[in-house]
Amino acid sequence: MEKTLREVIKETIFFHLKEKKGFVFGQCLTAVGWVGGTLPHLTEKDGMVDLSMADVANGGIVAGAALSNRRPIYVIRYQGFSWFNAPIILNYACKSKELWGVPSPILIRGIAMEGSIGPVAGSSHHSIYYKMPGIKIISPMTPYEYKYAYKYFMKNDDVLYVSEHRGSYDNNKELKDYLPKNCDLILFSISITRFEAVKVRNILNKKGYKIGIANILWIKPFKIKEKWISALKKSRYGGIVLDDDYSTGVGSDIAYKLMKRTGSKIEIMGLKDKSAGFSKTSDNLPPNSKEIIKMILKITKTTK
Repeated sequence: MEKTLREVIKETIFFHLKEKKGFVFGQCLTAVGWVGGTLPHLTEKDGMVDLSMADVANGGIVAGAALSNRRPIYVIRYQGFSWFNAPIILNYACKSKELWGVPSPILIRGIAMEGSIGPVAGSSHHSIYYKMPGIKIISPMTPYEYKYAYKYFMKNDDVLYVSEHRGSYDNNKELKDYLPKNCDLILFSISITRFEAVKVRNILNKKGYKIGIANILWIKPFKIKEKWISALKKSRYGGIVLDDDYSTGVGSDIAYKLMKRTGSKIEIMGLKDKSAGFSKTSDNLPPNSKEIIKMILKITKTTK
C-alpha cells in the first residue's frame, strides 16, 4: 500500500534529524498531534527544538542556525503566521548569499489549513515570500513531490519555502497533468485546489466538456511546461489559475506570465477579498469544485 504524504513527511524529518544531523525548529512541535502526525516522536537532544511563542524572533534563530550549515527545517504550524516569521528570513537569510557569498539554507514548512480558525492563521500565504529575491517556493501535494522538494533542498543552498496544506496529508496518489486534445479550458491549480480541479474535470467531462489540468508544483521560479503552452494556445476558452492564497499575488502574476506566452485569456480564482472569521458562516475558503464549475460555465457561455 502506498505511503501517504503524512508518512513521507514524517520519514523525511526522521532522516534529516538522525542521518543528516540537522535541526527542526518550530512552536509546539511535541504537543498533542505532533503537527498533524508529520513529526517523529523525537526530542531536543535529537535536534527537534521547540521555540518560544515569540513569532517574530524565531525566524532569526533559524537563520542563525542555517549559517552553521546545519540545514534547519523550520515548521510554521499555520501558514498565516508567516506574516510574523518572515522579516529576518527574507531580509537576511534570503539575501546573505547574494550580498556576502554566505548561504543560509533553510527549508520552511509553511502549513496551510482553513475553516473556522480566524483572520490570521488560515489558508496559504506564499505570496508574502514571492516577490523577494533569494527564495524558492514549491508546493508539493504528493509523496513523490515532497521527496523531490527535500532532495532539492539538500543539493542546493537556497532558502526553500515549502507551501504545504494539511488537506493533502492523507493523499497517497500522484497528481498528473491532464491535457486532452483541443481542451475547452485548462485549470492551472496550486496547493489544495489541485484536488478540486480533479473533481471539476470528472464532473464536466461527463457533460461533454474537455477540461485540462496543469499541476503547478514550482511557484518560484514558475516553471512553465511547453506542453502547457501548446495546449493553452489550442484551447477554446483559455484557462483559470486556482490558488489557496489571495488572487492579487502569486495567482495574478502566474496568469500574466501565461497570457504573455500565449495570448490566451486567463482568469484567477483564489481567496475572496475579505478577512475570515471563526465560524462556517464567516470562513474564507479556497475555490471549491462548485464555484469553479460555475466560473467555467460563465466563461463558456460568455465566449460563445
